[in-house]
Parts: sequence; C-alpha cells; structure tokens
Amino acid sequence: MTRLIAPLIALLLSACGQGLAPETERPDRPVRVVSLDYCADQYALKLLDREHILALSPDAAREFSYMRDAAKGLPTVRPTAEDVLILKPDLVVRTYGGGPNASAFFRKAGVPVVDVGWTPDIPSVMANTQRIADELGESERGAAVNAQMQQRLGNLRQRTDGQVALYMTPAGVTTGPGSLIHEMIEAAGLTNMQTEPGWRSIPLERLAYEKPDLVAAAFFGSRTNHPDAWSPMKHPVARTQLTKSEVVSLEGAWTSCSGWFLMDAVEAMAEGTER
Repeated sequence: MTRLIAPLIALLLSACGQGLAPETERPDRPVRVVSLDYCADQYALKLLDREHILALSPDAAREFSYMRDAAKGLPTVRPTAEDVLILKPDLVVRTYGGGPNASAFFRKAGVPVVDVGWTPDIPSVMANTQRIADELGESERGAAVNAQMQQRLGNLRQRTDGQVALYMTPAGVTTGPGSLIHEMIEAAGLTNMQTEPGWRSIPLERLAYEKPDLVAAAFFGSRTNHPDAWSPMKHPVARTQLTKSEVVSLEGAWTSCSGWFLMDAVEAMAEGTER
C-alpha cells in the first residue's frame, strides 16, 4: 500500500468512472460497502443489508469469523487498492486490512473509511459499535445490538463466592488487568487468577500449589496458536489444569475481535462455574 503513488490513484479513479460523486450527492447511507478484514466483516454483516455489501475480506467465512454463516454467498476481495477501487465502493470498512496507510490512501482517492479500531473494555465495545453503526447509516441497528448486549449482561447472576478463573491458550499465554479478556472474566462474575497486567506466560509456579476453579481455554480446538517445544503448556503443571479444573472452551471467534459477540464467551464462563 505504501508503494502506491499518485499516478496509480489517478488511473484507478479513471477506471472507476472518474471517482465518486461529490459529498453533497451521496445518499444518506452507503450502499456499496467493502470490508477489508475479518474483524471489519463482523460489523458489515451485522449492521448492513446484504445487498449493500459489495465485498468482504477473504477470511469472512473462516472458522475464526463469528459471522461466517452470514458471509456465505457474498463476494470477497483482496485488501489491495487496485482490487478495491475497481469495485467503485462508496465506503470502506477496515480494522487492519490493507496495511497501516490504507485509510489515508482510500480517503485520498475519494473513498470514505470507517476504522473499526480496538477496544479495552465492554463499555467501549458498545460505544464503538454505536459509532460504527452511525457511520454506516444504521444507528438503530447499532442501538439494538447494544440493547441486547446490555440485557445479556443484566441477566448474569451476581456472584459472591469468589471463584477464580485463569485464561489459557495452547501457546501458554494468559492475561491480567488492562485487557479485554480480564474485563470479560470479571463480567462473568469471576476473579482473574492472573493479577499482573498485560499479556504474559501462565503462572506455572503458582499453579504448582494453587489451582483455579475454572480454566477458560481459548483456541485449543483450532489450528492456530499451537505450542512449540518451549511453550509453558508443555509443562505437566499446565497440562494438569485441563483435567483438574472446570474447563470452558472459548471459540476463537468469540474473542479474536472486540465486538458484541464476546458475550458468548462471558456467558460460557459464567455458566461453567454453575455446573
């Protein structure tokens, strides 16, 4: 993307019929939307009518895409300037697709961009959903998504028993305060065993004499994030947690992008401690 230069922009705009109409001539909402990555795909598929989705990313129907079933039958496009602009979109939605300079490039070419971005906690997920819905011209749909999310949060039973959970991946990674996963554990009414902030290796020393009530096991059923020979998950202390603690399997699609679908993981963790 960074190597594209002004002559290429001019050529592509010419191929697109001299670019887009002036801003004042745009419809109230975009009707030809292209999504550049699978995180952006989730919002396009949730908030837009299918006929307004011009193309999705090549990963839209993969197993780690939450809205993969809804993506079936829709066109896909590579997140490259020439492939996208030739479709003549009136809006591009992206998180990381197209590279770090993609948003600036498409805006320079006359195509508005909705940047999905990342969110650190559940309130910001809801605020982000509404912002994206507003920019897509679908404010009511965004409000409906948030209302359902709020209702699901309200339905969670308030716990007072202090049960402890540990998030684990096949690579032996966990996370503490400051991450969205931590916020999800707390939303489920649990206490995070990992008390140090950020992403780090699972606490093997602590696990040798203390076990969590619940292990939130993410990505163990996928073909990604698998451990190498030096992974902490190779240690017997780590493997024991998958047999001695209550284990809740979290689908990668629930947590791989910060969206409303994280509620599936929150509810699974909350229900896992009630078995």
